[in-house]
Amino acid sequence: MKHKTKYIPLVLTLLIIISCATVPITGRQQLNIIPQSELLALSFSSYDQVLAESQLSHDKTQVRMIKRVGARISASAEAFLKENNLSSQVKNYQWEFNLIEDDQMVNAWCMPGGKVAFYTGILPICQDETGIAVVMGHEVAHALANHGGERMSQGVLTQLGGMALNEALKNKPEETRAIALTAFGVGAQVGVLLPYSRMHESEADHIGLILMAKAGYNPQEAVPFWERMNAGAGARPPEFLSTHPAPETRIDNLKKQLPEAMKYYNP
Repeated sequence: MKHKTKYIPLVLTLLIIISCATVPITGRQQLNIIPQSELLALSFSSYDQVLAESQLSHDKTQVRMIKRVGARISASAEAFLKENNLSSQVKNYQWEFNLIEDDQMVNAWCMPGGKVAFYTGILPICQDETGIAVVMGHEVAHALANHGGERMSQGVLTQLGGMALNEALKNKPEETRAIALTAFGVGAQVGVLLPYSRMHESEADHIGLILMAKAGYNPQEAVPFWERMNAGAGARPPEFLSTHPAPETRIDNLKKQLPEAMKYYNP
């Protein structure tokens, strides 16, 4: 037994080396050991599960605004990828945008494959359609950069020993789905994945600025949005901020990235 187990670290190291992908726009190399077909199937089923367990908003005005912004941001994302010969990365996406009724939850997320959810608790901080676009661009950027797949890969390696996803779902369904919800930004993002999360948030900020600019929303509004988010955080930041960069660092980085994003902005 010892003879076999001593090779596990070597196998995992080789797996990591041969399973790297590149993040659009930033060019960062990332770990990706899960086939997209399996990842999207898990994402879609997880999304349906979350919606079934949630109360969707009946506010038609707010729901329409979420869907309108989502349509514009997703269109700009697809256009940007097409311009850079990367359309294949979203060819199997099934965009969907829903608003969940929960005024205590200051949060939003986008699962792999374009499955987006906003909570009503974040709308007062967004204030208007452009504020929603800041959040929407950021969350869609997570999907484009495959942060969910990267975090899922990390979770499978660290918690399930590199088990294939279909085998993990068969043999350890509850553990696997818990890893997925955390990786997709729905669960509590703590523990071994935390150091990666801050990097992902900064990357999503960068990509999100470009997406909202291409969609016709002023990227300069990202700075006051995050200032409002920080001001409303109080002594304990809301869940949406739990693993994000320090507010001052985030705002400084956004200001540095604005000149690049403004090149894509056409009101």
